[in-house]
Amino acid sequence: MRFKGLMVAAAFAGLSACGGGGDNAGSGATDSAAGAGAAPAGGAVAAAPATGTVHEVRMIGDEKGYRYEPVDITIKAGDAIKWIMVSGGPHNVAFQNVAADAKAQLSANMPNQLSDLSSPMLLTPDETYEMSFANVKPGKYDYLCTPHLANNMRGSVTVQ
Repeated sequence: MRFKGLMVAAAFAGLSACGGGGDNAGSGATDSAAGAGAAPAGGAVAAAPATGTVHEVRMIGDEKGYRYEPVDITIKAGDAIKWIMVSGGPHNVAFQNVAADAKAQLSANMPNQLSDLSSPMLLTPDETYEMSFANVKPGKYDYLCTPHLANNMRGSVTVQ
C-alpha cells in the first residue's frame, strides 16, 4: 500500500510539472522588452533587446470608438514600444502581412505570444505589453486588435 501511495504522489508531481500553461492573466504580460535568454535551436532567430527609446502607444475603447493612440508611429531600429491598456479591453497587438524576411526577428522579439505574431490579451487598465524592434528590418508593420477588428482598431509601426 505504501508503494501505491508513492506512485500516486510521483505521478501527481510529474503531472504538475508538465502542466504548462502558466497563467499570465493580470500579470501585465511583460514589462520589459524581449531580452536575453537561452540560445535558439537550429536556425531560429534570437530575441534582441531594445537599445533605444521606449515609445508608448495607448489602447483605448470609449464613446469615440476603439483605437490606438498614436495610430501610426515611426521609430528607429533598436527602439521598443510599450502598449498600455487604457479602456475598453481586452486588447492585443497582432501584426499582419509581415514580409517573410522580417517575420522571424519580429516574432523572436515578441514575448508571450498568444498565437503567431499576436501578443497576449491585455485585460485591465494600466496593463502593458512591451516589445523590442532591435534587429527588425526597416519598413512598415501593420497591426490590429483581434477582438476589435470589426471596429477597425488598427495601427502601424514604421521602423527606420
